[in-house]
Amino acid sequence: MTDRPGAPTQGPRDALTDVRGLRVGHAQRIGDGHLTGTTVVLAPEGGAIAAVDVRGGGPGTRETDALDPRNLVQRIEAIVLTGGSAFGLDAASGVAGWLEDHGRGFRVGPDPSQVVPVVPAAALFDLGRGGDWRARPDAALGRAAAEAAA
Repeated sequence: MTDRPGAPTQGPRDALTDVRGLRVGHAQRIGDGHLTGTTVVLAPEGGAIAAVDVRGGGPGTRETDALDPRNLVQRIEAIVLTGGSAFGLDAASGVAGWLEDHGRGFRVGPDPSQVVPVVPAAALFDLGRGGDWRARPDAALGRAAAEAAA
């Protein structure tokens, strides 16, 4: 921390959850061939503006192009970080389903429940770490992470 005017300050936990309205949830599978997990950062009601910088030789991402400021959708409802490489991106579908169930997302119809949640996601390669190549995050694990954040 610093006493300089205008300098960034550290929150009480020095964590993402120090930002008002942000909620973080995690779900993992360990054992029986699994050693992986999914983390979700839920934006406050009404969404949040986000940006991304994708790098690397084999990035595993979903909906990161939606963050381009020239696009129609200006806010995201959540961000997902998951294991499982490209397969693990299925976890974002579980988060999107949870958000839809709660009426959160880009409104596409006259009914308030007609929403499409924008959930950018990034995956890291952890396939086989627990011993089973097919043990990876899925939509159910993503939903569990969203519920843990709620």
